[in-house]
Amino acid sequence: MGRRMRREKIVRISIGILLAVLVMTPIVYVQGNKLIYAHKVKAYLLEQEHYRKEEIQSVRGIWGIKLPSFFAVVTFKDEPHVEYIYFAHNEVHQFGYRLTPEGRDHDFKEKDLKHYIPF
Repeated sequence: MGRRMRREKIVRISIGILLAVLVMTPIVYVQGNKLIYAHKVKAYLLEQEHYRKEEIQSVRGIWGIKLPSFFAVVTFKDEPHVEYIYFAHNEVHQFGYRLTPEGRDHDFKEKDLKHYIPF
């Protein structure tokens, strides 16, 4: 009887571990890719575009529902109401921008954006 109970316990533990791995794999994949994309874009801004760390307010990796699945959103300190969208699949490219709700309240014109690079 003792062997059978140990075997059942091992099977239950193994099934629990397998279920935990199955649940955690997509979470780790998404979070890992968000970090990778944010890092690629930040490195691009600092090394190739020669921004200083002090000029960048935030770089966030995003997992979107639409394609592309992953991209990064950058906010600069001198334009806190504008979010610039960057793709970082093979090369890093600025794809566009969007205004925050506070930014929509101001009358921003595209020509006035300091960090916008038309594609």
